[in-house]
Formats: sequence, structure tokens, C-alpha cells
Amino acid sequence: MTAPALIPTEDFFRLPDRTGFTISPDGTRIAFLAPWRNRLNVWIQDLEGDSPPRCVTADESRTVSRYQWTDDPRWLLYQQDDRGDENWHLYRIDLEDPSAPTVDLTPFPHATVQGLELRPESPGRALLQLNERDPAEFDLYELDIASGELRVLAQSPDPGATHVLAGEAVLTQRQHADGTWELWHGDHRIAGFDGDAYPIGVHPFEATPDGTGIWFGSYRDTDHMHLARLDLDTGTETEIDRHPTCDLDTRGQIFSGVPSPLIRDRRTGELLGVRYQGMRMDVHALEPRFREVLDEMRALCDGDIGAISSDAENRRWIVSFLHDRDPQTWLYDHRTRTGRRLARTAGHLDPELLAPVQETEIPARDGRLLPAYLTLPHGAGADTPPPMVLMPHGGPWTRDWWGFDATVQLWANRGYAVLQPQFRGSAGFGRDHMEAAVGEFAGRMHDDLLDAVAWAVAHGHADPERVGVFGGSYGGYAALVGVAFTPNVFAAAVEYVGVTDLADFIRSVPEYARTGLTNNWLRYVGDPSDPEQEADMLARSPISRLDDIHAPLMVVQGAHDVRARRTHSDTIVESLRGRGVDVDYLVFDDEGHFIVNPENLLTMFRAAERFFATHLGGRVAD
Repeated sequence: MTAPALIPTEDFFRLPDRTGFTISPDGTRIAFLAPWRNRLNVWIQDLEGDSPPRCVTADESRTVSRYQWTDDPRWLLYQQDDRGDENWHLYRIDLEDPSAPTVDLTPFPHATVQGLELRPESPGRALLQLNERDPAEFDLYELDIASGELRVLAQSPDPGATHVLAGEAVLTQRQHADGTWELWHGDHRIAGFDGDAYPIGVHPFEATPDGTGIWFGSYRDTDHMHLARLDLDTGTETEIDRHPTCDLDTRGQIFSGVPSPLIRDRRTGELLGVRYQGMRMDVHALEPRFREVLDEMRALCDGDIGAISSDAENRRWIVSFLHDRDPQTWLYDHRTRTGRRLARTAGHLDPELLAPVQETEIPARDGRLLPAYLTLPHGAGADTPPPMVLMPHGGPWTRDWWGFDATVQLWANRGYAVLQPQFRGSAGFGRDHMEAAVGEFAGRMHDDLLDAVAWAVAHGHADPERVGVFGGSYGGYAALVGVAFTPNVFAAAVEYVGVTDLADFIRSVPEYARTGLTNNWLRYVGDPSDPEQEADMLARSPISRLDDIHAPLMVVQGAHDVRARRTHSDTIVESLRGRGVDVDYLVFDDEGHFIVNPENLLTMFRAAERFFATHLGGRVAD
């Protein structure tokens, strides 16, 4: 098979025409994200009639990624930060008065909103956690959406504590120095949780509609996270549902726009279904009528069911489908049993020119099986193995998943095999797989990547002389470890917003997030306040091995990154250039720890494309 036509780089990273659909509670309108002045903003459109959609947000500095209907069709809420500073404000839009200005409901400098929740039993109000009083402590507020009035329901008793409202009872989650969690109602201890099982907190953790229990992700008696109910009177845990081989889908704990694994009735809050994520998505229906809906929706597309929203009567549904080459969103009417496609998210791309994403397993040197996604370019399998791009994900307590990934498809279109190993430490493949990473940064976690490369070479999927590595955040750290600790494996590396100094990274975490480090960075990597541990962290940091880097390197940095700071990127670039190593360096003045603005993404990937073409021999379009 000959290689497909080169797809322009901008086609991979252009903003989608429409994405992020939801339906209004009364089922008469849809909201979605679409471009306005080269940023995704929220648009509204009536489902009946032929009135055109209208844009209801006007952010021309940064894409809007988080929005939410309220129970009152007049108001819509969205969140936004400032140039990637991660201080999220909550804004209100008046859908009935287009001339009304957008209202900042949390106009507090250096404060961030977390845990926004609209409860069916409290119309017109929202719950949110806000650190306005103290940067390190989140208090529980009730917001009157129409008036904008904020009322404190509970103050945080100490850093790291959070609150949950169950019925009218305010419950407090408190984390101890050893990482364990406890749930309290006033002076009454309800239950405790093993912090080791939850590197970034217990998720999901949602109150039942009657206020008598909590639905949460549990590992009791299994390696895979399943759904359980905690009785608030007795502290008894009862299993609700489990999957034999998959974990609950907890990606929403990290990624905005990814829904809770719990699918709930919009009007009553009752549980309809549960999302599990193995190598593919699997949704369990827990209610007979929803099972009918689910079966009908599955027939609309051959992808995996992703986000779902419905009107308050569960008549009209919007369902998005994950798909490796043709992600789609559909409107389904359960009364008429009919569906209508609303959008193909990557509809401007020909699916036949894109490469299928395959699921596989790779044996690590100690016998552990590593789940992985392999994407081979069209024409692979001929006599000459293709060059390969290894893509370690960020986190590391997250994962990749099957679906459309513009970066993967770009590299495949340029003639590279793409390998995404779910190395130990990745979440969503069982507790044992995740905890196998304790103490293994730049150790067995890196060995997993090396074993993945060796596997690809042995199976003819990669030319051993033309293997590159591409990653961001933890993936950027992994890329730097690759060229610094094993300089003969990778012919080139691209790292963006990567961690270079583990100790400094931990010290630089925003103040409000520091108490949450106990079960992740401090447990898996070390505590920089301990001189012996700090020395070990330095030994595992690329910043300590710069003299060993000889492979060409491309570094991408957000100037407002509060986690992976620019000073370290500057140090790396200056050091390598001083030794004559080939280094490309991009700094974006309007980005933080995530590169999101379309023009910056295009600049970054055009540069990375040329960089890899020069050093790995792939194709280039620009």
C-alpha cells in the first residue's frame, strides 16, 4: 500500500467546527463549542425551527473548555483562567438578554473554583469549593445563580480538607499526614480511606439523591476500581457494580470535558449507568429504561460511547462517540427512536487517510504486561521498518485511551509508527499496575518505555536507528530521561512543559495543591525537605544529567507555567547549546502548563514536524 496524501498540519490542529455538545434541561436547545475569533466559545441553538446558532461567550484570549447549563434556561455557567495560570473563575451568561454583560461570580484574584456542582434538589443554586479566604484551604460555598450571592456553608478546618453536601448535611473529607483519608460529619467519623489507593483523591465521590449515602470508587476485594455505596449512618460499604477486567473511568479527575463515570438522571439525580474504561470504553446500564436508550444509541455509530446528556424527561439525548478516525456526536429522541448526527468532530479529515489505532500488550522485562496503543502508518509492513515516535503520556497518574488523537494521526500521516505504552504508574489498569511505579521514576517506569521500543523493533514496527520520543508534562520528563539516561536509544526528542527537576517541581506546585502531594509525588518520588530524598530526586532528574544528552532536542515552554518552570528549560537549552547539541526552543508568552491556543499548537507542531523529519527521516508537509 502506498503512503496516503500528506494532510496539511493545520488540518490536524484547526479548531473543530462544533464539539462539546449538551442539551438544555427542557430539551429545546443545544449548547456546543465552536470557533469565535479563533477560540472555542459557547454557542446556543434551538432544536426546532431554522434560527441560526448564536455565540454567547466572547473570549478571544483563550478557548472556553468548561461550561454548564443550569436548571433555569435563562442562565449558563462557564469557567476560565487567565493565560493558563490555573486560577479558574466562574462566569454567568444571561441567555435571555444578549446585551447583558458576562458576570464574574468569583471575582477574587489568585483564587480558583473547584468542584462546581448543581444539585437537582436545589434549583437556582450551585455548590462550589473556593480558596478565597486562604490560598491553601477550600471553603464550601452555596451560590445563588440569579443574584450572584455567595454564602459560606462550611470553612475548611485545615489545608487539604474538602466538603461534600449530602442532603442538608455538610460532610468533611480530611487527609492526614500519612495520606489516609477520613470522612466526618461534625464530630462523628463515618469512614476511612486508604490514601495509597487514590494518588489524587477518591473519585468518584458523589452523594446519593436522598442524602443517606456516597457513591465512590472502591478497590475492596479486587484490583480494579468498581462502584460502591457508603452508608452515612453505619459507615458500611456495599458494592453497586463492577467490571471483571476494567476500572471505573476516572479520566474526568484530570481532564476537563470528560464526564463523571456516573451517569445520573438529570431530574432526580438517580444512578442510570456507569462508565468503565479498559483498552476501550464500556458502559453498564443500571436501570431498565436507560438500558433501552443505551442499546438504541449504540446502533448510531461504531465508536465507543463517550459523554452523554439528556433533558430532564430523559426523552432527548446527546451522545458523543469516541472513535480513532471519525469521532461523532448524535442527537437521539427516545420517544421516536430516531437519531440525527449533529457533528463529525474531525469531519474535515478523510477517515480513509487516517490510521487505525490498535490495542496490544507488551511484556516488560520483569514479566509485567503493559497495555499499549499502536498506530502504524499506511504502507507499514513492507521490507523496511518505519521510523517511530514513542509517546509517553502525562500525569503519570492518568492514561491514554482509544479515540481520535490529532498528534498520533499527524505522526502516522508523516510515516511514523506511533507507540503509546501504558507504563506502570498509569491509572485505570488496576491498582497493582499503578502502585508498581512507587520509587520507579527514571527506574522501572523508564525500563517499560525501553522495553516497548525493543518490542516494536523486534516485531518490525520500528527502525531502531530512527526512534524519537514526544511527550508533555510527565511525558516531557520521560522524554528527557530517555535522552539523558539512555542516550543511545533515541535519535531525537521533543518535550513540552516537561518536568526537569523533581524536587523543584514539587516545591513549585501551586499552594492550594500542595497538601494533595502526599499520595502521589511525595509517595512515588520523595520529599525534597529530606536531604537524602532530595539527593535521590536530583539523581532521577534530567537536570542532573545534561552532559549526557547528545541527541537533538526540541523544548517547548509556557511562560505562565506554574508547575514546570521556565528557568529549567532555559538552563537545559543554554547548557546543550553551549556543548553544540542541536536544540530547538519555543516559548509561548500566553500559555501555562497546557499549550491550548490554536496558533501556538500549529507553531509547535510545524516545528516538531520539521524537527523529526530532519532527525528521523519522516515526511514533512510544510
